[in-house]
Amino acid sequence: MNLQEFFGQYPKIALGFSGGVDSSYLFYAARHYGADVKAYFIKSQFQPEFELEDAKKLADDIGASFEIIYCDALGPQEVRNNPKDRCYYCKNNIFKTIVEAAERDGYSYIIDGTNASDEEGDRPGMKAIKEMKVLSPLRMCGLTKDDVRSLSKSAGLFTWNKPSYACLATRIPTGEEITEEKLARIEAAEREMSSMGFYDFRIRLYGKAARIQLPASQMEEAVARRKEIREKLKEHFEAVMLDLEER
Repeated sequence: MNLQEFFGQYPKIALGFSGGVDSSYLFYAARHYGADVKAYFIKSQFQPEFELEDAKKLADDIGASFEIIYCDALGPQEVRNNPKDRCYYCKNNIFKTIVEAAERDGYSYIIDGTNASDEEGDRPGMKAIKEMKVLSPLRMCGLTKDDVRSLSKSAGLFTWNKPSYACLATRIPTGEEITEEKLARIEAAEREMSSMGFYDFRIRLYGKAARIQLPASQMEEAVARRKEIREKLKEHFEAVMLDLEER
């Protein structure tokens, strides 16, 4: 099966849209192959503002509209407690919201951007998606992350080389309670780092400190600019550390 065949089989469909590489290409492909598609962007405490801005830009570029739904990611106690299978409860919360909106709008089938490179293994989020009967056309069509990037580039989508981005909750150690205050500090600190030109990095909570993880190619620059980084991030954290293990 290819995507054209998939959308021929499912011509009316709802998309869980994150603004990332995979769901952005799916949104484009659904439109390209003539499907009646509606995309739903779930805005919660776990998504930084730039993801929403990217989603808006992508939709504008392909001439499509989408709905922004505000959702309390910290509503379920299981999510706030941050256990190993937090993603299971989080995905349930998100896709339950999408299913309800899609049913309201007359869409019976839901798709997401899981691709053929995503290992099922110990992936609680993928278990939740399966249980909710969400379809993953990229995976069904055997398209890997590299395939999606290549196709996105050919289609002229600005997301083609966008770094993969895990939600802000992943910055907090498993078992430590997730709070809005912690998420806000992490997002603010990552925004500071981005404004300095760093990319594809993570800032992880380490007690009351920020632990910065960078690709090897940016490590030397970070060391050279350590005073500037420390000054900016200490507005949000008591201490700032650079992880010498490359991301």
